[in-house]
Amino acid sequence: MNSKVKVIFFDVGNTLLFPNRERIHAPLAERGFVLEGEHLRDLECRTKNRFDGMMTKNGSTDHSFWCMFYSQLLCEIGLNDDAIRDQLVASIRNSGNWDTIRPGTAEQLHEIGERYRVAVISNADGKIEDVLHRCGIAQCFRTITDSGLVGYEKPHPEIFRQALKSMNAAPEESLYVGDVYSVDYLGATGAGMQAVLMDVPGAYRDKGVPRVESLAELQIVLRDGESTAS
Repeated sequence: MNSKVKVIFFDVGNTLLFPNRERIHAPLAERGFVLEGEHLRDLECRTKNRFDGMMTKNGSTDHSFWCMFYSQLLCEIGLNDDAIRDQLVASIRNSGNWDTIRPGTAEQLHEIGERYRVAVISNADGKIEDVLHRCGIAQCFRTITDSGLVGYEKPHPEIFRQALKSMNAAPEESLYVGDVYSVDYLGATGAGMQAVLMDVPGAYRDKGVPRVESLAELQIVLRDGESTAS
């Protein structure tokens, strides 16, 4: 990351907000399946790498990730039920179910916003702003670009172009923070922006790309960039 960053765009899902697993996985709990957090983290890492390989070779849509994730999960817990899989996929695609937030997120976003202009670019269902309000962080962002409203999903360059226009921002002075290499990192860099992965589960530790595992770590990276510039 170079030192010219003036604007930071954030993804939402698995970057700032996380899925409400208890609510989403209620159909499994009702059937007696207890999911361990470590299993879900490991599966997320494996699915991201498999999904990235598919995206870079053949292209796909961002939302196909969750079909892959839950198909594999049900296979691993021994539940062969397409109706349950479809229910889980529909539930996690509902932005209203992404309302788990890490402690300190609002405060850290406020601190970042004191030094940079901050905005959102999210593949969502047109309602992500409502969720951000409910979670108490919508006021941290100057603009919110939701694929469900603009008609383009990451990694399509047009959603990045529209977001940049909304902030009157130049690509080379903008940083995008998201969690999926093929969607967020390649999408943003393909639009001329800088990018860093919010890699909470550690899926990309060996990929050799810029990554952090928390907003606190991102702040350290940003401060290092500011020090280099001075």
